[in-house]
Amino acid sequence: MTEAPAPPMIALVEMTSGIDPDANLQVMDRALAAAAQAGAAMAFFPEMSVLLDRDRARSGAHIARERDSGWLPALQAMARDHRIWIHSGSAPFLADDGSRRVNRSHVIAADGAVAAAYDKIHMFDVSLPSGESWSESSSYAGGESLAVVETPVGLLGLSVCYDLRFPELYRALVDRGATLIAIPAAFTASTGAAHWHVLMRARAIETGCHVLAAAQAGTHEDGRTTYGHSLAVAPWGEILGEAMPGDPAPGGFRLVVVPVDPGATESVRQAIPLARSRANRRITL
Repeated sequence: MTEAPAPPMIALVEMTSGIDPDANLQVMDRALAAAAQAGAAMAFFPEMSVLLDRDRARSGAHIARERDSGWLPALQAMARDHRIWIHSGSAPFLADDGSRRVNRSHVIAADGAVAAAYDKIHMFDVSLPSGESWSESSSYAGGESLAVVETPVGLLGLSVCYDLRFPELYRALVDRGATLIAIPAAFTASTGAAHWHVLMRARAIETGCHVLAAAQAGTHEDGRTTYGHSLAVAPWGEILGEAMPGDPAPGGFRLVVVPVDPGATESVRQAIPLARSRANRRITL
C-alpha cells in the first residue's frame, strides 16, 4: 500500500523590524535560508517586515512606488536563491498616483515571479485604553480588492493585521476558494494580550481554514512594542505552532515550522457544513 505524501511545511518568521530597510532585508534573507533548510515550501513574514517606522518624515525617505522600489526585486532574488515561496507580510509603498501610501503584501513564487499582491483594506484608526492612538488612514489608503492565490500549500487568501477584526472579509475569501488565510500582523502589546489568540482561532474555526499569522514582536526602534506570538492555527481551531516570548532569536528572527494538512479543511467543513447551512437558512440577513 502506497503511503500518502507528507503534508507540505510552512515557516512563520517572527521579526522585530526596525527603521533600516537594508538591515530588515538581511534578516529576511537569513530567515529564508533557515526556512528552506527546515524543509518549508513557503515562508510567511509579518506586517511591515521591510520597514516599521511610525515617523512619517523619516520613513518617507525610503518609501517609493512599487515600480521604483528595490524591495520587491530583492525579495524576488531571495525566493530564487533559496528556492522557496514567500509571503512578504507587507511593506509600505506609495500608491501609483503618489498621493498616499499603501500597506501591500506580495506572494512570490520560488522562481521569483510575483503570484499576487494585496493592499490592506481596513485602516487601524483607534484610541486604545492603554493610551495609544493610531490613525493609519492619515497616511495610508485602504485597498479595494480581495486576493486568493494558488500556492504549493493550497489556495491562500490574503489579509493584513486589522483586517482580522472583519469576519465578512474572510467569508468572501472562502467564497473565492481559500483554504488557508494569511494574517501578517504588527499587533500592539495591549490588543494582542486581549484579542490575538481568540480572534485568530475564531477566524480559523468559522472559515474552516488554516490561519497563518506571522507577527512582529518586541520593542522596535521607532518606540512601539508589538505582541508577537506568531501563530499557525488548524481549521478545527487548535494551535499547530506558536513563537513564544523569550525564545532565542539568533539572526534577528524566530522561526515556527509546521506541516499544513491539505485534508484538514475538507474534513472540518464536512463535519460542520457552514456553507450548506447558510444556503438552507430561511431568513435573509
